[in-house]
Amino acid sequence: MPFLRFKGFQRDFISSISPIIIQEFSKVTGVVQQKVKIELLLVEQLNNSPQSLEILMFPRDQEMHDNIVQVLYTILSEHGFPDVHIFFILLSPHLYYKEGQPLKTKNEDPISIT
Repeated sequence: MPFLRFKGFQRDFISSISPIIIQEFSKVTGVVQQKVKIELLLVEQLNNSPQSLEILMFPRDQEMHDNIVQVLYTILSEHGFPDVHIFFILLSPHLYYKEGQPLKTKNEDPISIT
């Protein structure tokens, strides 16, 4: 975790840039590369919806979110995709479950979650 979900891209392109995306995302966030997940959403577009990158992760401060987007936008722009919509879907550690248990309960002290 986190998940970076691309929509409207070709599989070969996403596969080719995945290593640099993972490396740079990891560098900016401090999340180990093995935890960064890249997915390609295969959707049927019914109207003129833009290419997009959804980033599902736990909240960070605004500066961190801004830095993440700048790095990803730069990579995509350098590869000919300057018009990609990039947005976050912020997850709550209280509502994210592994093995049937939340990563964090309301009474717990903050834990390091990535």
